[in-house]
Amino acid sequence: MQDDQTPLTPEIKKRTIRSFVVRGGRMTEGQQKAYDANWAVYGLDVNQGRIAYEDVFGRQSDVVIEVGFGMGASLIEMAKNAPENDYIGIEVHPPGVAKLMMLAKEAGLTNIRVYCHDAIEIMADCLPQGQATTFQLFFPDPWHKKKHNKRRIVQPLFAQQVRNILKSGGQFHMATDWEPYAEHMLEVMEAQDNYENAAGKGHYHPRPDWRPLTKFEQRGEKLGHGVWDLLYTKL
Repeated sequence: MQDDQTPLTPEIKKRTIRSFVVRGGRMTEGQQKAYDANWAVYGLDVNQGRIAYEDVFGRQSDVVIEVGFGMGASLIEMAKNAPENDYIGIEVHPPGVAKLMMLAKEAGLTNIRVYCHDAIEIMADCLPQGQATTFQLFFPDPWHKKKHNKRRIVQPLFAQQVRNILKSGGQFHMATDWEPYAEHMLEVMEAQDNYENAAGKGHYHPRPDWRPLTKFEQRGEKLGHGVWDLLYTKL
């Protein structure tokens, strides 16, 4: 019997151009110990296939997906501040995954899990379709050079894959500190006919209270750097 978690089309699932580079992927001895000690509690394996959120967290809740959480401090803060929500982070950088799990354990969190794998494959093969409340993409690699723009993760196919993950009324929240990338995000998202800009067509969104102000962002503000948030609702 086929359920409603229909696999994505091969065109969306297929990944030929990487939008990331794994930098410093080698873990220190301490990071490896943290990874090994906490994976059984917080880790999700791509080989598990498509999961059910209720099985993973043992309850029904609003589920937030974040891709590229770095070292995890911001995502941990959100999980602490909203214990009623459940969070799944996806990151290809093993030291960041190790750090997030260590912080989660120190905080005694039960509402967070993590994949250490390519997000495109996780979204296609592992996440339930049409069920997540929020999808977060904060400060992705902007790929500054024009010849590398095709590597930017925010592209029309990616926007549609995010839409497949979200439930009706769910939100796709992006943020970047690189204005040309903000303009690119806006251009891509405004062209989608199944999203609505929460700030109004063609506008950026003020930083919502639930997105923590990172140290990186605070440092940028002191240097006069801008940050652009974009928030789109699935129709």
